[in-house]
Amino acid sequence: MPIPARALAALAAAAALAFPFPAQAEPGDRQVRVWAAACAACHGTDGHAQAGMTSLAGRSADDLYTLLIEFKRDVRPATVMHQHAKGYADEELKRLAHWFAAQAKR
Repeated sequence: MPIPARALAALAAAAALAFPFPAQAEPGDRQVRVWAAACAACHGTDGHAQAGMTSLAGRSADDLYTLLIEFKRDVRPATVMHQHAKGYADEELKRLAHWFAAQAKR
């Protein structure tokens, strides 16, 4: 006997709610990788910058988060970082900081 479409939709919704998202980013977190791609132009792929720019990979998540919040709140002077940081919610900045911290230093 076929399962009604409404029952399948309800089952899919229940299954999605059963697996909460982690509060901190794991290296495989797709959304954070998408956000981090915007940082690559200056800070390099996965936070490994070329000479002359700050690398983010492997730095302390707490330090990175503090810097991002300072940029967002106009506490730390910047050329463009304050504009980038203002585009993210504080929780998104925290996830980015944890993602970059999880990347191996080179």
